[in-house]
Order: sequence, then C-alpha cells, then structure tokens
Amino acid sequence: MNEPQSSAPLDPRDALPPEVAHELSALRHDWWWFMVLGLGLVLLGSLAIGSAYLVSIVTVVFFGLLMLIGGIALLVSSFWAGHWSGFLVHLLIGLLYVVTGLFVIDVPKESAEFLTLLLAMMFFIGGLFRIVASLRLRFPMWGWSLLNGVISLLLGVLIYKQWPASGDWVIGLFVGIELIFNGWVWVMMSLALRALPGKK
Repeated sequence: MNEPQSSAPLDPRDALPPEVAHELSALRHDWWWFMVLGLGLVLLGSLAIGSAYLVSIVTVVFFGLLMLIGGIALLVSSFWAGHWSGFLVHLLIGLLYVVTGLFVIDVPKESAEFLTLLLAMMFFIGGLFRIVASLRLRFPMWGWSLLNGVISLLLGVLIYKQWPASGDWVIGLFVGIELIFNGWVWVMMSLALRALPGKK
C-alpha cells in the first residue's frame, strides 16, 4: 500500500549547499530591499530612455573620465616602477588614455557619434558571424543563435542607417534598457526570496 505523499511544498534550499541555504534564509527577511532596488532601477531605466540624449552625453563623459583617471594611474605607475623593460609601452598607453579621455570629455557629442558607429559595426559584424556559424555548424539549438545573429545584424543596420543622428540616443537607450532588465532581475529575486518557506 502506497503511503500518502506530503502536500507540503518542496523547499528549493534543500538541494543547495548548507552555506548557500543559510544565506538565502538570511536574505529572505530583507526581500523587500531587493524589491525597492529593482523598482528603483526600473524607474531609472525608464527615465533614461525618456532622456536618451542627456544620458548618452553623461555616459560618454563618464567614460572619458574613467579613461583619463586610468591614463593618469598608468603614467604614475610607469614612473613609480622605475627602469624596467615595459616602461616605454606603459608610458605610451598611459598617454593614449589621457589624450583620449580629454578628447572624449571635450567633445562628448562627437564622441557619442563615434562610439555609436562602433556599436553599429560591432552588431553588424557580430550578427553576421553568428548567422554564418549557425548555418554552417548546425549545433544543438542553433536556431536561437541564428535568430540572435539576425537581430544583431538588423540592429547594426538600423543604427548605421540613422547615423550620425542615432549617436544622440543609442547609448542612452541601451543604458536605460540595461537598467530596466537589471531592475526586473532584482524584482524577480525579491519575489523568489519572499516565496521561500519560513524555515531554516
């Protein structure tokens, strides 16, 4: 005679290592923090998409600042290290970073247009390679890779067709989409934590 099966929901933590299950149990009580974080990121992403030009300029300037700071750090470290075989290469790379960072900060709109053109080329070439590889290799689930390649290629063509005007909004749009997707990941994580049984 078969024993009646328990109707209690299975705890997904049972399949995890004890230390991971313990961490999830601790995080379960603070699930709403993750919800607030996720909704905040979704809101910021929506605002970024609505102000794509401003976000594009701010992102490019921030990128220029990072290059400038990195270049200065490379210059300082190259002199700090004294006489060594890689001194000249280190010094030249540092100078290149500094000059590029200053240029990006000085002309952010033109820099955004240039970076957008690079993105268009990256999407186009990457999509083309995915399409060719998918059709030639026919690996398992190759149709998804083919679809990804087609979408990337079309995205590259669309960005290029509207260039240089697309330089005013593409970077901001991508930042906004990234924020929204990250926000929804945190929201889903908070809901999953909230749904965990209250044990352990």
